Formats: sequence, C-alpha cells, structure tokens
Amino acid sequence: MTDAFIYDAVRTPRGKGKKDGTLHEVPAVRLSALALNELKSRNNLDGHAVEDVIWGNVTQVGEQGACLARSAVLYSDLDERIPGVSINRFCASALEAVNMAANQVKGGAGDAYIAGGVESMSRVPMGMDGGAIAADPFLAMKSYFVPQGISADIIATEYGFSRDDCDAYAVESQKRAAAARAAGRFKSVFTVRDQNGLEIISEDEMIRETTMQTLGGLTPSFQMMGEQMPGFDAVALLKYPHLEKINHVHHAGNSSGIADGSAAVLIGNKEFGERHGIKPRARIKATSKVGTDPTIMLTGPVPATERALQAAGMKFGDIDLHEVNEAFASVVLRFIQAFDADTSKVNVNGGAIAMGHPLGGTGAMILGALLDEMERSDKETGLATLCIGSGMGAATILERV
Repeated sequence: MTDAFIYDAVRTPRGKGKKDGTLHEVPAVRLSALALNELKSRNNLDGHAVEDVIWGNVTQVGEQGACLARSAVLYSDLDERIPGVSINRFCASALEAVNMAANQVKGGAGDAYIAGGVESMSRVPMGMDGGAIAADPFLAMKSYFVPQGISADIIATEYGFSRDDCDAYAVESQKRAAAARAAGRFKSVFTVRDQNGLEIISEDEMIRETTMQTLGGLTPSFQMMGEQMPGFDAVALLKYPHLEKINHVHHAGNSSGIADGSAAVLIGNKEFGERHGIKPRARIKATSKVGTDPTIMLTGPVPATERALQAAGMKFGDIDLHEVNEAFASVVLRFIQAFDADTSKVNVNGGAIAMGHPLGGTGAMILGALLDEMERSDKETGLATLCIGSGMGAATILERV
C-alpha cells in the first residue's frame, strides 16, 4: 500500500440556497467546473493528469442528474480524457468521494484523483428525487423512518441536550465563523465569477450576528410534524419507548442552513507530486464509514470516529482538531459528550449552522477547512466527520506532512 496525500483543496463560498441567494444563477455543473478549474490552474494539471474525478451530489435529478461528474469535466478546462463518476452518500458524499479516491491511490489504481462534490439547493431542492427511504411505505415502516429534524430532536431528548444548550452552541458557531471570515482563515475559498469575469461572490454569505435572545424567539421547526396526528413522534416512540416524549429543540437558528456550493480536493501519491512539482499538504491516514440506527439517524460521527481511530492505531486524544458537520446542534453536542472532547478543538472556525450545508459538497468543504486550520495553527493531526441521512457516518483522519 502506498501513501495517499492531499495536494490541494478548494471551495466556492457558500451561497444561500434560496432563489434570492447569490449563487442561484450558477447551476451545479458550472459550480463543479469552477472548482475543477481552480485546482487545475493552481497545480498545473495539464493533459491526462488524474485518473478520475469522483464527485458527490445528493439530489441527482434534472440538471444535477446524468452523471454530473462527467458533465463537470466536459464543462471545465480539464482534459476530456479524464472520466468522471457521481456518487451519493447523502451528506457525506464529498467526503466519501475523497475517501474513495484516497483508497484507490493507496491500492495502486492510479497516481492521482480529483474528488469532491456539489449541491445547488436553490435550483434542485432536497427531496426532488423522491427516494424510497422516505417515499416507499414498506421501507419507511420497516426502518421507523422520521425526518432528520425529528432525529436531531431524538438525539437531544435521548442524551439530555436542552433548547438552551443547542442555542448556545449555535451562537458560538456564528461567532467563530464571523471571526474566521474576518481574519481570512478560509484559505481554500476562491472567488466565483461569471462568464465575463465579473465577481459573483467571494465569501460565505450566510454568516450573521445572533444572540440567545434572538434564537429564543424562534419556533421549533419540527414540533408540528412530530406531534400532529398521525405524527412522526409516535413512530419514534415505537423505536424508543423509554422516552416519555420527544423534546423539540431545533429550529432554523440551530440547524444547518440550506446552501449552494462546491468543493474539490486533489489527491495523489508521492510520484504524482514529484512529477508535477507540487508538495503534499497532508497524508490521509485513515478513513471509515458505518451504518447506524436509521431512526435516530444522525449519531454516525461517534462510531465512524471510533472506527477511523482504530484503523489509524490512534486514540481520541491523539487528534489535535476536529471538524464535525453541524447538521444540527445536537449532532455536535453528542460528539463532544461521547468523547468528552475539548470544545476549543471542535469546529474552531464555526460550521454549517453559520455557513450552510450544501449537501453533496460539504464533506470536502469541512476537510479543506480542517486542513487550512491545521496549517494556520501548526497542528499535526485532524479528523473530519459527518452524520448521514438514513443512519450512516463517515470520517477521515489527516496527518500533516
């Protein structure tokens, strides 16, 4: 087995995933191509430089369908001899793309890959694919399906996180993200321009000032769908009968925002870097993926982290920095609780609660944020992990070179 290195990581700014969002005018294929072009120009990737483009996106219909990865390659300035494959592991799609690419390199199936992902949630809304996990009655009943927001509230109820706990976490995420943006810490972000070279967006647009008082005025987003008859709370309590009721603590302010954006990571072996005259930024030390209870759904970061640590021969305390996707506040609070983690090492520059969660692209985005912060703060090891719809988790451990 050979080592797999990260040579570069880039991302667009996150745009608000609504029709009035700045990136609404840019379809997913172009968002993807812009990230590919950024990697190409920064690393002199001429000719058939990489084996494949592995690209994650979640809602693979309409303009995000028909193997978006290959469409993005053809739309971009990459050599047409480079193929592309689209994958879907829900919210961890881009991280899974990176992990697949790394393991291909480790196994000798090519010297280099580009991996990442995209989602244009303002143009292709979540759920448009009508997937069986929610739409097939037999599967929904067999798996005790509830929407993700209900799952987040189950986590809060099961593990004792109050509304104030979740709101306090969200306020801190916003503060950290605003400070990081102001200090220019997001080195992987590049400016998105239109076909005429005019700037569309240069920084994340969803970060905002907020307080406990402001969040306290928001109505729980999932209480009505949980409690109305027949409601999802009743389904959840069939699976978790020891809970008296589901406490609905999540709302728009302590949950991830709907966003547009793309991110790409250049992964290769030692010979690839020497051939192109570029230095590796980090080694991909270990990867993992797990399946978990599909009802509570979002607890995957804990076992995924445990499995990645085991694969790396490491302990939790060996990791200097953690990026845990902020799908909902309770997801990160559970991670911190499970490992008794130092909160100063978790999501130090904020996360998706502040900046948004463009489903298929987020995994590569948090990996890039982790790498940027490892370099800025001179840390040696880092872990990125995400919860995943329908009950899964994924994780990646980085080691600076």
